[in-house]
Amino acid sequence: MYELLSKHLKLNAEIVLEAPDRSSLTYRELNDTLINLKNTFKDLLISKSDPVAMVLPNGPDLGVLFLASACFGIAAPLNPNYSKKEFLFFLTDLKARVLIVDPELKSEATLAAKELGIPVLNLLPNEKAGVFKLNPIHDLPNKMKLIDSSNCEPSLLLHTSGTTSTPKLVQLTGENLIQSALNIGNTLKLNERDTCLNIMPLFHIHGLVAVFMASILFSGKLICPPGFNALTFFKFLKKYMPTWYSGVPTMHQAILQRSIRNLDIIKKYPLRFIRSSSAALPKPVLKELESTFQCSVIEAYGMTEASHQIASNPLPPELRKPGTVGKEAGPKIKIIGSNGNDLPCNQVGEIIIKGKNVIKSYVNNPKANEDSFHENWFRTGDLGLIDEEGYLTISGRIKEIINKGGEKVSPKEIDDVLQEMPAVEQVVCFAINDNKYGEDIGCAIVLAPGMLLTEQEIVMHASKYLARFKIPSKFLFLNEIPKGATGKIQRIGLAKKLGLQNG
Repeated sequence: MYELLSKHLKLNAEIVLEAPDRSSLTYRELNDTLINLKNTFKDLLISKSDPVAMVLPNGPDLGVLFLASACFGIAAPLNPNYSKKEFLFFLTDLKARVLIVDPELKSEATLAAKELGIPVLNLLPNEKAGVFKLNPIHDLPNKMKLIDSSNCEPSLLLHTSGTTSTPKLVQLTGENLIQSALNIGNTLKLNERDTCLNIMPLFHIHGLVAVFMASILFSGKLICPPGFNALTFFKFLKKYMPTWYSGVPTMHQAILQRSIRNLDIIKKYPLRFIRSSSAALPKPVLKELESTFQCSVIEAYGMTEASHQIASNPLPPELRKPGTVGKEAGPKIKIIGSNGNDLPCNQVGEIIIKGKNVIKSYVNNPKANEDSFHENWFRTGDLGLIDEEGYLTISGRIKEIINKGGEKVSPKEIDDVLQEMPAVEQVVCFAINDNKYGEDIGCAIVLAPGMLLTEQEIVMHASKYLARFKIPSKFLFLNEIPKGATGKIQRIGLAKKLGLQNG
């Protein structure tokens, strides 16, 4: 991947990375660091076909190590918050050659690696952002064949979320990653005057490609704090004066909660745009973001198997359609029916995609490969429609559809209706087991601060817009809805997490 990356890497003295309590890194220094890491990998007998697992706090070191590993090995970043059992699974499934960790980070990863006999390297940060040393705890064993790369040359390995089954292992090539980052940068019209404040975790495709790689390929500056914290967001907005950030809806909502106390900062340090992806952005949240920050909110649609971006709303003066995820912004998109035939405009069906940023197969998973492709098009598992102007609306996941006594219900449709209530801050509807219908509809709600709402009021509001069988039967008022590692609310498996069913 280095050959592809180097075509876009400006070797100048402009700053590429900044981080709190670290000195800045220039583009020339970034390239020097990558070359040094190439030599380090060579000394450690790490080659292009070796998966390099990494468990590190968010920040510039993780970003640079990802780039180096993607160029000179196979990058495999993991969530530091996994349990030992989870690390045992992921490290085994990755066939990791080594594990790189921050010795100061409290994580079960090192224990899991030692149990599996995987060598561990300690990452020791320099005072300069993105510069570090790798110190082996013990020697690496002789190289052995690990990942079968006969069909491609992977640069990144990531697992799907796997909420109801074993996670699938996605292999992305350098071409996949570079192409997707270029698609994103062109969509957002990124340039050397842009500064991005990264609030996304760098073990997830959204942060790695849409934020980290896109910024670098378009010669921008990237601010890498240790992670997302709504309490420090406005401090960083004032200190670093970013022109944009990208996040998931729950992050935007947390930022909005604290915006009223930081209106002066918002006015003095304006953003060029805000990007939202990885989950549906409720229309009221989009409107409040635009009203508060006085800039465009660009909602996009992506997934790991597409190296992130699939579709995106455009920047002004082109038309943005709230409630849609915009137009094709990389791969080709089609809608097909249950019989596999193409559907016309405004008809809901499965979204399928094909392009240079889309995978050709999963790793060692014939069943998933058989199920996930239709005539060389990748089946996203998402339902949606394309209107006459080419804008895509997501209706939900096929696996999330609730079968209530034979009636098929899209929980996202209910979410959209209830989210319009001023008292509702967050809402997610989901399937619950039911003796009569097989499945019924549960609804988890977080109320806006200081607001009150009864079940009867919710039902009365929903009845104005929804058929009776779509009204939830079970309501849970929560302080917080359980989220995944990236801050994304995961509908599948929510009933179990909330104690509404066993197994």
